[in-house]
Amino acid sequence: MSCIYTENSMMLSSVSLENIPYLWEQNDILIFLIDLDDYDILNQEYLNNIEKEHLEKLKTIYFKKRYIVSRVVLKHVLCRLLNKKSIMDVSTYKDEYGEVHILNHKELHICLSYSESIVTLAISRVELGIDVEVIRPLALKNILKYLQTKPSYIDKSLSGIDLLKTWTIKEAYCKFSNTSIFSVLGKEPDYNNICYSIYILDNKYTFSVVTDSDPYTINISQLEKIDYN
Repeated sequence: MSCIYTENSMMLSSVSLENIPYLWEQNDILIFLIDLDDYDILNQEYLNNIEKEHLEKLKTIYFKKRYIVSRVVLKHVLCRLLNKKSIMDVSTYKDEYGEVHILNHKELHICLSYSESIVTLAISRVELGIDVEVIRPLALKNILKYLQTKPSYIDKSLSGIDLLKTWTIKEAYCKFSNTSIFSVLGKEPDYNNICYSIYILDNKYTFSVVTDSDPYTINISQLEKIDYN
């Protein structure tokens, strides 16, 4: 199969926790945007021992908060999808490459991406990688700094949004293939036998998805705040 590419622009709709099982029945991939600003209390009581050990390694309040919020929201979503009695019945862990897994549920593929106060969470029936970037000048400056390791690779006609698209595709590809972003900065990744899509969401975010299969059905939505405190 050759590389399949699509590009889309869409406005997000909100979805409640209660409606997620219905979306799961209709789609192979669910993507949720989560606003960290919706959550102001760092409550660790829903983390298991493995998760708490990882939390202790994080150095800043920002990284701790996004870790707690992403894991607890993920558990609430999976509790609905897997018909668990409690979110404490859902356990996450990372493999040696940093990929998130759900204990005893190898059929599920999980991927997370962060940008400023936004978390994107993917729950999928197919292997995938995702990446999100808030469209902002600072992101463009940082991306240029890294991409300029090989200036000849940069197309001078590319706009700022195009550079963000390039970056998110590379990041999503690295998560999909379990490789380091630094291994593909100055070259074109091997896109043979994969599919990738780029989205401009709410005219605020550049978002990319890489999978190994097509066609698949996908739903991208803004997840309403979950009151778990």
